[in-house]
Amino acid sequence: MNKLNTAKRVAIISALVEGNSLRSTQRMTGVSINTVTKLLVDAGEACARYQHETLRNLPCKRIQCDEIWSFCYAKAKNVPLEKQGILGYGDVWNWTALCADTKLVPSWLVGARDGIHASHFIADLASRLANRAQLTTDGHKPYLEAVEGAFGGEIDYAMLIKLYGGSPDGEHRYSPAECTGAIKTPIVGTPDEAHISTSFVERQNLTMRMRRFTRLTNGFSKKLANLEAAVALHYMDYNFVRRHKTLRVSPAMAAGVSSKLWSIEDVVAIID
Repeated sequence: MNKLNTAKRVAIISALVEGNSLRSTQRMTGVSINTVTKLLVDAGEACARYQHETLRNLPCKRIQCDEIWSFCYAKAKNVPLEKQGILGYGDVWNWTALCADTKLVPSWLVGARDGIHASHFIADLASRLANRAQLTTDGHKPYLEAVEGAFGGEIDYAMLIKLYGGSPDGEHRYSPAECTGAIKTPIVGTPDEAHISTSFVERQNLTMRMRRFTRLTNGFSKKLANLEAAVALHYMDYNFVRRHKTLRVSPAMAAGVSSKLWSIEDVVAIID
């Protein structure tokens, strides 16, 4: 069986992490769509496995969590009746945790926006922290039980509940509602009010939206496995490869997880 050389794989993965669709990557690199898809899945699985094993005993002190909406296969209103209610068909959410100091994303989860996935997500986050931390989430109620189950009282936890008004200029599609205020609500421990915020993780969600969850295109994932692979590859690039403009190092370097700034060649190497 023919195997792509390193240069070709680097070109494909570079195109994918920049937000190009599978078809556009195929045209840019001159390989078949099946080759691009297989490499995406192989790279995603390798990146997920590497980060699962490496992002442990982290020194993070301030964690922010949020969820970002996407969809797989088709939008919920277009999902066939026999596939409705099955994860991977229609609405899919990406749960994201981010360290406010190092900007590292230590944990994420692709799934439904329900209590079961909230519990899995927060439990995974708790298993990666070396010390007691301050955690801020939005007002999504499943977080309450999930945080209690994963941390008990060993966390300084607060919710930031934002209040929204109407859409600007009377627009209702694709125009964000105006934020009219926010309520900081301590839940457990003694969270520092000055650091009750979700701004950094929301900015990370914007990066994800611009590169992978772009609206009004047909470049969305048709299979859940492909979506999970694309998300894992995105966070590998974000955590290890990209130099953060403020920190001037990668988030993995800032967190002491990596001693160097990775290249796409390094990402290709872990696939093998």
